[in-house]
Amino acid sequence: MSNVNKAAAPRETGSGMERFNAIKPGTNVGYSLLFILLALICIVPVVFVIIISFSSEASIGRVGYSFLPDEWSLNAYNYVWRVRNSQGIPTVIMATLTSLGITLVGTCLGLVLISTMGYVLSRRNFKLRGLYTILIFIPMIFNGGLLSTYVVNVQLLGLRNTYWALILPLACSSFYVIIMRTFFQTTVPDEIIESGKIDGASQLRIFLQLVLPISLPALATIALFLTFAYWNDWYQASLYIESNKQNLFPLQYMLVNIEKNIQYLANNDMAMSANSEALPSETMRMAIVVIAVVPIMFSYPFFQKYFISGLTIGAVKG
Repeated sequence: MSNVNKAAAPRETGSGMERFNAIKPGTNVGYSLLFILLALICIVPVVFVIIISFSSEASIGRVGYSFLPDEWSLNAYNYVWRVRNSQGIPTVIMATLTSLGITLVGTCLGLVLISTMGYVLSRRNFKLRGLYTILIFIPMIFNGGLLSTYVVNVQLLGLRNTYWALILPLACSSFYVIIMRTFFQTTVPDEIIESGKIDGASQLRIFLQLVLPISLPALATIALFLTFAYWNDWYQASLYIESNKQNLFPLQYMLVNIEKNIQYLANNDMAMSANSEALPSETMRMAIVVIAVVPIMFSYPFFQKYFISGLTIGAVKG
């Protein structure tokens, strides 16, 4: 009898834990409806913006912003396509290629700088670890200001009217360095480093062949943030690129200029004629959002595999 009770005890414990962790059907339906609602809150505005960008200006004037416009039009996209540079190439193509190149080079360079610096600061036997940690932490609290940054980038480094002016200012962030340092300290076991040293591997080989392969979640998370930062940046171009260097304009800055020109023409007294009604001033705003956002949306699936695990960087482990 005692043997039967002993054998039955684990089953009762297991079934109790299963009952404790189980979600009731009603609760499951409630969570599903909640997540569907949250997904719609994120998706519906994007669909709405796309619909408005394909609406005609006259339809917006009659029925306003609507999911079902009474007239469709490609005037906003045709206007963007007709804007060309001195060589006759559509500016949107040149700006898109510029943004793609800047994003790829800047993201790769940023990963190299951030990961190597974070790894060095994570090694306890590095003598200057405390000093460099303080030097990296200071920019997170105090900023040198726009004037000093401009003087360094333009007069000292000579980056004006170059692609490097759009890449280097965003390549390294103290916040990302601290994140990578924390990840290396809490996730990469010291035994792996010691095993590499015993096998005679150099620090560079240990970093490339042992540390980086198990650091993909952190690298993917930082790469995603850097990609978004470079793709959406237009401020650096407004500071360091002159107006006559249109071939250096990134996509965001080019779209901002087009919107400003549309607004100027729409508000100018000379533009308030019959021809001005054809200016897609309202739909242009939405078309600009679509052109700027849709390409970068396709980059997220490449990072999604590691992004969720990367969000828990530095979390307390049991």
